[in-house]
Amino acid sequence: MAATFQVPSKMKAWVYDRYGSVEEVLKLVTDFDVPSIGSDQVLVKVVAAALNPIDSMRITGTYKLPGTSPPGAPGYDLAGVVVKVGNNVKGLKVGDEVYGSGNHPNKYGSLAEYTVAEEKLLTVKPKTLSFEEAASLPIAIQTAYAGLLAAGLSSGKSLLVLGGAGGVGSAVIQIGKEVLGASRVAATASTAKLEFLKSLGADLAIDYTKENVDDLPEKFDVVYVAVGPQSSKAVKALKKGGSVVTITEHFVELPEPAFSFRLDVDGEYQRKLEPFLESGKVRAVIDPVGPFPFEKAIEAFAYLGTGRATGKIVINQFP
Repeated sequence: MAATFQVPSKMKAWVYDRYGSVEEVLKLVTDFDVPSIGSDQVLVKVVAAALNPIDSMRITGTYKLPGTSPPGAPGYDLAGVVVKVGNNVKGLKVGDEVYGSGNHPNKYGSLAEYTVAEEKLLTVKPKTLSFEEAASLPIAIQTAYAGLLAAGLSSGKSLLVLGGAGGVGSAVIQIGKEVLGASRVAATASTAKLEFLKSLGADLAIDYTKENVDDLPEKFDVVYVAVGPQSSKAVKALKKGGSVVTITEHFVELPEPAFSFRLDVDGEYQRKLEPFLESGKVRAVIDPVGPFPFEKAIEAFAYLGTGRATGKIVINQFP
């Protein structure tokens, strides 16, 4: 017998009704409309979510999608349970535990009791992952994987990751090594996080407080800039014919051969990585300060703003 859920018309959600600093404009409301769904969409009861820098940028108005404006609930990354499906949804059913990215972050993001997403952006959650672990993955692993592919990393090539301890950087190390077969992986972090880099599979952990990347005697086939701006330094660590991909420098002139990468969210990247997630070869990394309960989302955003997180900042204990 198919599962059924009683879905209310109103819900709790973190909502910003104008652009501004997170602590000033983001408010917890109890009467936000539960979203309706389209024929290719599903409604998800959110169990856990994760923050990304773009979430803060949406609230402050630093990044705006054409034709969108407040009020809205922020958030992309989510894990939860499907409670309603559109008429054209074929691969998911009510009751499925899923994870992925919502597609209405300006109006109905993941920092709410319910959110809406296109079926193609969600996949069934591996049973080996908790909801918190699953929520930490979508944007980070997709950005890491797609960026490495765009940079041409393949088996036998070497990789340097600038900012290896963050959400994307920690995924780049693992995917570069375990999925794409990099022959050698180096990564930068602060002194306290060097052992963490090695635990992810880095062959060389570089203390950026003591060593300059542009002075490294070793050169690499691919340099992935996950913190920055550092593309000018990155090109100096590059082998001839190599490539630099940066996810932190957009709409600026970059030194050749560096290029800027922005993810076009696609659940297919996530699906291709699931065997590695299920086997544990690629693992979720949740910052030990969290997870933050839903009621303390403001504190979670404040911590995101410090730039000191190890892995992803996760929010749980949803109503």
